[in-house]
Amino acid sequence: MAEVKKMAEEVGLNVVQVHLRAETAAKEIVNEIMKLNEDAKIHGLVLPLSLVSDEAVNAVNPEKDVDGITDVNLGRLVRGNLSECFVPPAASAVMELLDQADLLTLGRKVLIIGEGGSREAALQKLVQMEGMVAVSCLWQSSNIAELVNQTDVVVVTSPAPDGRRDGWLRADSTIIAYDLPAFSSRSGCQDFQHNDPGPSHIEIGLLTVALQIKNTVESSTRWLKQQQHKRWNLQLLRLDTISPVPSDIEISRAQTPKPIGLLAKEIGLHPTEIEAYGRNKAKVRLSLLDRLKNQEEGKYVLVAGITPTPLGEGKSTVTIGLVQALGAHLGVNAFACVRQPSQGPTFGVKGGAAGGGYSQVIPMEEFNLHLTGDIHAITAANNLLAAAIDARMLHEATQSDQALYNRLVPKVNGERHFSAIQFARLARLGIEAREPRALTPVEIAKFVRLDIDPSTVTWQRVIDTNDRFLRKITIGQSNTEKGFIREAQFDIAVASEIMAILALTDSLADMKNRLGKIVVANDRKGQPVTAEDLGVSGALAVLMKDAIKPTLMQTLEGTPVFVHAGPFANIAHGNSSVLADKLALKLVGHEGFVVTEAGFGADIGMEKFFNIKCRASGLQPDVVVLVATIRALKMHGGGPSVSAGKPLAKEYTEENLLLVADGCCNLQKQIQIAQLFGIPVVVAVNVFKTDTEAEIELVCDIAKGSGAYDAVACDHWAAGGRGAVQLAQAVSKAADQKSSFRYLYDLQMPIVEKIRTIAQEVYGAEDIELSPRAQSKVDLYTSQGFGELPICMAKTHLSLSHQSERKGVPTGFILPIQDVRASIGAGFIYPLVGTMSTMPGLPTRPCFYDIDLDSDTEQVRGLF
Repeated sequence: MAEVKKMAEEVGLNVVQVHLRAETAAKEIVNEIMKLNEDAKIHGLVLPLSLVSDEAVNAVNPEKDVDGITDVNLGRLVRGNLSECFVPPAASAVMELLDQADLLTLGRKVLIIGEGGSREAALQKLVQMEGMVAVSCLWQSSNIAELVNQTDVVVVTSPAPDGRRDGWLRADSTIIAYDLPAFSSRSGCQDFQHNDPGPSHIEIGLLTVALQIKNTVESSTRWLKQQQHKRWNLQLLRLDTISPVPSDIEISRAQTPKPIGLLAKEIGLHPTEIEAYGRNKAKVRLSLLDRLKNQEEGKYVLVAGITPTPLGEGKSTVTIGLVQALGAHLGVNAFACVRQPSQGPTFGVKGGAAGGGYSQVIPMEEFNLHLTGDIHAITAANNLLAAAIDARMLHEATQSDQALYNRLVPKVNGERHFSAIQFARLARLGIEAREPRALTPVEIAKFVRLDIDPSTVTWQRVIDTNDRFLRKITIGQSNTEKGFIREAQFDIAVASEIMAILALTDSLADMKNRLGKIVVANDRKGQPVTAEDLGVSGALAVLMKDAIKPTLMQTLEGTPVFVHAGPFANIAHGNSSVLADKLALKLVGHEGFVVTEAGFGADIGMEKFFNIKCRASGLQPDVVVLVATIRALKMHGGGPSVSAGKPLAKEYTEENLLLVADGCCNLQKQIQIAQLFGIPVVVAVNVFKTDTEAEIELVCDIAKGSGAYDAVACDHWAAGGRGAVQLAQAVSKAADQKSSFRYLYDLQMPIVEKIRTIAQEVYGAEDIELSPRAQSKVDLYTSQGFGELPICMAKTHLSLSHQSERKGVPTGFILPIQDVRASIGAGFIYPLVGTMSTMPGLPTRPCFYDIDLDSDTEQVRGLF
């Protein structure tokens, strides 16, 4: 081994020898190999002969199999794909020696004696590729001497077994013997060639090692090439559009997605970097960020919208259509990053969020139902924290300081020990003692008593079901809770602060830190009580360890999509995750595009994207795509009210240029809002079948005259990516423009001034007015040290003002701030403009009436 290490060091390689116990079980060996497969610093794996079993060999990643003995590498060799495989070093060494001895002659016979395994098969193929005749036989063969007499060269691939005499050798035989001194074990065998000096024999041990090193260098070179940006070679899915456009689920079902492993490979992911959840989706590991840390990032595109009607204006559809156009029609590396929808509204009234028509994420049933369980993980973590709060208040109210201490720091084998999270609490309290028995009674009291004020508890339980009867509940009514009753409520799961944390975190360590910072209540002295104080933050991180990984899916045309996080767009920031964006930007490379969407109109989702998400990620967008519809513009121009479930008035189905022109004031205002942040704007007019050419042309002219870089009509809902090619071209050109990104406000500004800046600069308010409750909360958060957090305004999305019925561009209004709350773990303060419902209810006729399962085919029916 010393000689091997010395040779490797001469070419800059580091050799690491992994020592395993002799009695190590086969499964443990495979587990060890799998760990080495996942280590990006390891570029070659060499197994000792004692471990060369089919299970162990084929556990080795073929890209690290520098011995060339996995089935994958041997298969490539047999097919003649030498540039894609690793040729076994010993076989290469034999061929090298034959070449040096001028023995690579057409028709020459080579006899290969050994065990008839992979090493013999590889050598036999190489000999045949040179036009020579290869004959193989086992040591047990009775006619070895006869075969030797008929051949020119003998290659021995394994030691002769005990008892095998050497009488079969010819005095003039040319013998090449495999010999791997660094790794082989010869117990129970003899080296036949050492017993007879007559025949000419050559050992290939050192040459084999040199070629192993050469393969390792080649493996490293291939790995480096894989890290370099390259245009993807996607296997696109053919999209056959029909008219009239079928339902979303019919379109989704008509398309067969690629196996998710194939898509992952096409976009440059390694097999060890994905965790498949069935055939159609996979989690992507965050280790990818480290592997691609030196990769240049692609262009970053945000899709926002004008103030919408209650029906929505198709931002998700535009997002998917744009990515299909970029990736499937312009041949550009393009990734969509979208939010995971709440499952609750799926069975209520809203429907899904996979896009629509011929611009969808597929399979849409899997997208909208469960996905990979992230929301369930959030629900479990959220409710564990809620349970910890009430349990702690009960136990503190019913036990003495010493009794609490004895239970919080129990004896194990006669000794008390603090857990890691308890050491952190001691440090925050300024208690220097590190031995449990060293704390004074005063210190014990400080340590065990959180002294939570029940009236200040802000942490609620959550469930991913629309259930109006959980909006206000009473808990603690069982006799076992000893009369500790209080009012509480359930929120929809996606309203949990843990969802917002998931969307804003940039690493596992950062998520764990944010979870620990969650403020759940105040103590009776007015100081914040956190999840870390409760000792539960580590457990929350455990529940969220898989949810932090983005989920890979695909569009109808086979382009990649990350689905990750889905925070509320009112009490939270309404954007998909920072991690999904970062991973996608690395994967597409500097010539590629990542397209993500902000919830609600640009005044809400886009403003929060810039001031909250971009601050958390450090990323800067290159283009804003502002989605508008003729329908919404007519509403802002004075058209009749639009309500879900009711037919549209004729003003919306017939040409009306006056309404369109008057309504463009809202579009112009949203363009101005985007320009506050210094980013070029492309307006996308999402075309409906009732829109006329004159109406569309009018909107595009007004948009370009109001400062938009470009404005184009797109028909991706009916035509797929083909219908958004013009939009994709406009976005590509806009991304090359020089931008001057800036935040709207400085974090050091007082909370009230940050709120006022958003109200006046974005919404167009004359001023703001804080209720006494809101002002007291601002004062509290400032005194607690949270005054420098960004602001996340919670207001209606149906108007620029706080009054949903005021369309167009309202002016002269005073924005009322009724309350101010904080999501400290997520990292923002959220003022409430009006009453915000965090638990939807079911209507008289929910969607679930139409949803069913075919028990024969297992297909979902009635879902959109």
